[in-house]
Amino acid sequence: MSIFWRQVAEYLYLRKRDPKAPRNTNMRLMHGMNRISIIVFLLAVLIMIIRFLILPLFR
Repeated sequence: MSIFWRQVAEYLYLRKRDPKAPRNTNMRLMHGMNRISIIVFLLAVLIMIIRFLILPLFR
């Protein structure tokens, strides 16, 4: 698994965090903001799919 996808899985709690990774306040805050950004992005993509692909089928 590439580093990018491993990090995304760790952000979304799909994979355990690396125990050897540095753990300080700045890293925790950065990972928290990244987690919020990923969740908001996925929510926006889901809303766009519903709005542009699913709703026109019912009109």
